[in-house]
Amino acid sequence: MRALPASLLAVCGLIASACGGTGTGGAAAGQAASESPALQQQQGSAKEAPPEAEPLDGKVVVIDPGHNGGNARNPAAINRQVDVLTKKKACDTTGTVTPSGYTEAAFTWDVSNRLAKILKGRGATVKLTRNSNDGVGPCITERAAIGNRAKADAAISVHADGAPASARGFHVIIPKKINGPVDKVVGKSDKLGLAVRAAFAKGTGLPYSTYVGSQALSYRNDLGGLNLSTVPKVFIECGNMKNPAEAAKFQDPKFRQRIALALANGLQHYLQA
Repeated sequence: MRALPASLLAVCGLIASACGGTGTGGAAAGQAASESPALQQQQGSAKEAPPEAEPLDGKVVVIDPGHNGGNARNPAAINRQVDVLTKKKACDTTGTVTPSGYTEAAFTWDVSNRLAKILKGRGATVKLTRNSNDGVGPCITERAAIGNRAKADAAISVHADGAPASARGFHVIIPKKINGPVDKVVGKSDKLGLAVRAAFAKGTGLPYSTYVGSQALSYRNDLGGLNLSTVPKVFIECGNMKNPAEAAKFQDPKFRQRIALALANGLQHYLQA
């Protein structure tokens, strides 16, 4: 084949470059060159950026669902006396029940699991003191120990009361100083209790207790779950299961979800304060 003049070869080279030839001046190289260092840095930063933190990341919460569904089957175990520092008490009890037969153990188990799900969704590490509603115990002393071992940032024991039918409303139980392990967290527990009270009243619409405490706060030194706690902890008596109106609410899954959400909001308010 006859050789082309040098001038014509030069023109062909320019055309090939403009049309995306595959040599060192091809499209891939041209595209890479067109991306400025600033743009490349932005793209790298977007890929390396960590996900947005959840509000309760790094927080540990222990939830204590009161009683257990199998307690009644083993009275010897739950009636065993344990030392709560200010007195001797039964290891656990069966809890109360609505007039229609809905048990406190079932109520606390359901609410606690709903609460755990909400808190986990907000980034918290959550531990429950029992893993089912068909077992026995654990003892009140062990319930406190579970929170202590977890080094919980906050712990809450979920209950419902069994007062006379005319009584109504919720209350929060807060520890008192006893010259024992709880003393160092009494102040923090008080703040936790106030946060839970405010959120519970707002979220559920239930009134303050008409029969226990003052303004829905009850300070006690006779509960093992509080006396033995070395982490901030409170009890919540969500209402009176013997009161017909409150019993009906507690048996409604939608209302139990409202209770769980209110408790989660109270815990979060305390943990972020």
